[in-house]
Amino acid sequence: MAAVLGADVVAEARAWIGTPYVHQASCKGAGADCLGLLRGVWRAVRGAEPCAVPAYTPDWAEPARDEVLLAAAHAWLVPKAAEDAAPGDVLVFRMREGHVAKHLGIQTQTGACPSFVHAYSGHAVVESPLSAPWQRRIAGRFAWPE
Repeated sequence: MAAVLGADVVAEARAWIGTPYVHQASCKGAGADCLGLLRGVWRAVRGAEPCAVPAYTPDWAEPARDEVLLAAAHAWLVPKAAEDAAPGDVLVFRMREGHVAKHLGIQTQTGACPSFVHAYSGHAVVESPLSAPWQRRIAGRFAWPE
């Protein structure tokens, strides 16, 4: 399989902008949550998804305090250092300090005005500034596998 290029990932992620937020969905233009966005981008740039995703509730990892999302990222993606940021990176976020990671996005720009695409609960897939508050929430940064 050919290497996944950051520019291809960014272009595909941006093609999802405006897709309504729908919990557990992964259909460009119809609905997606943050995992559904990543799954859709994976299908576009890598092909078939590596495994089936079981049904999950909005608070899926919190009661057991299980790092399900972060563990899955480590299983299917390539961890990388924060200082090696590049367009196309997958970002995993903790929405609250001390809580499990439960949000993700795709970095679209680095440098002075970094940004990322994510499915924003209650809204849609959007591109947001990767501002200091978002940067503090990053629990992991990942590259796409070869």
